[in-house]
Amino acid sequence: MKRFALIFIHLGCAFVLLWVACTSSPKKNNKLEGNWRSKDGSSKLQVTDKLFTMDGGEGEDYFTKGDTVFTSYQGNKPYTAFVIQKLDDHYLKLMGPDSVAMEYNR
Repeated sequence: MKRFALIFIHLGCAFVLLWVACTSSPKKNNKLEGNWRSKDGSSKLQVTDKLFTMDGGEGEDYFTKGDTVFTSYQGNKPYTAFVIQKLDDHYLKLMGPDSVAMEYNR
């Protein structure tokens, strides 16, 4: 009887661990996704779940880590980093790799 209880407990724990591991999805920054345009209207930014496109150019793959957006290879660095200084539903302020702040609205 003790052996059956131990097996049941172990199977229950394994089931719970597998269920949590398979159902949780990675966190996405849904506020970041969408079409953005600069305050003066001179530049545009489009962010989808896979691509980060500035000024209608070629889209680059990206990933976020904390408050930083890393885009794919450009120039001498393996990634181009953009720091998110402020983000809400209608406003985005990015600090570019050359330390220039860019402000966007939806």
